[in-house]
Amino acid sequence: MAYDLEEQEQIANFKAFWARFGNIIMGVLIVALLSYAGYNFWNTHKRNQTVEASALYDELQAALAANDNAKTQRIAGDIQNKYAGTTYAQMAALGAAKTAFEANDLKTAKTQLQWAADHGNDEYKAIARLRLAGVLLDEKSYDAALKLLNDTYPAQFSAEVSDRKGDVLVAQNKLAEARQAYVAALAAMHKENPGRQLVQVKLEAIGGTVPAEAKDAKANA
Repeated sequence: MAYDLEEQEQIANFKAFWARFGNIIMGVLIVALLSYAGYNFWNTHKRNQTVEASALYDELQAALAANDNAKTQRIAGDIQNKYAGTTYAQMAALGAAKTAFEANDLKTAKTQLQWAADHGNDEYKAIARLRLAGVLLDEKSYDAALKLLNDTYPAQFSAEVSDRKGDVLVAQNKLAEARQAYVAALAAMHKENPGRQLVQVKLEAIGGTVPAEAKDAKANA
């Protein structure tokens, strides 16, 4: 009988506890289950998006190889519209910009590069802005190119940024500033970077002196 009374007391306590906290506990459980379900759905959705974007990107690669600018732009647009959150969209924009540039369609090239600059991760943004500065240089939009190059870039792009600045400054006939930019590019480049020699040639062509450490790197190459 004592056991029955104790059991009944426990049941009564549990009922009282559940009456007080049951709704809260159920609410927490429901939120947790919904969050877990949402997490699984989102991961599955992202995987599907990546697979579908990859298939489209393979088509874009074939269009690039065929130098088919119109088809490349169409596929790149599809990837950007449907799979903007994937890396393939950023790569597609850069590829489409290259094909457009080679087709002398500078307006489309700039549009694609701007898309990558606006939507890409830090690395793709930097690449896109550097290439966009190159297109602006070809259009003789020197101030716009320099403005773009004066933005903040990841440290690993410092050499490329300085090199491109030098090219723009040469086009503006600002040779003293261009020499400084090329020297900065050499200073930021790894000694085994194959681009060092070209920067040295450009520097010497405008009357600059290659720093001793750059000459040593060339001699030891």
